[in-house]
Amino acid sequence: MIYKVHVEFSKEVLEIINDEITIGIKSKPIKGEANKEIIKKIAKHFKMSTALVQIKSGHKSSEKIIEILE
Repeated sequence: MIYKVHVEFSKEVLEIINDEITIGIKSKPIKGEANKEIIKKIAKHFKMSTALVQIKSGHKSSEKIIEILE
């Protein structure tokens, strides 16, 4: 499944509407820490391994495309 992800900093939110996810994170976008937090939160929400969540595009953007493998 492919999702569009919008990242909001300094917020605690995880909202999924159709194929779009709005996620709030606390980590700063330094050395991939923010991307790691995004992957962990999405994997936890879907109750799956972090290895099944991949960022396909937008590694350095607040708008990302992620894929959840099944």
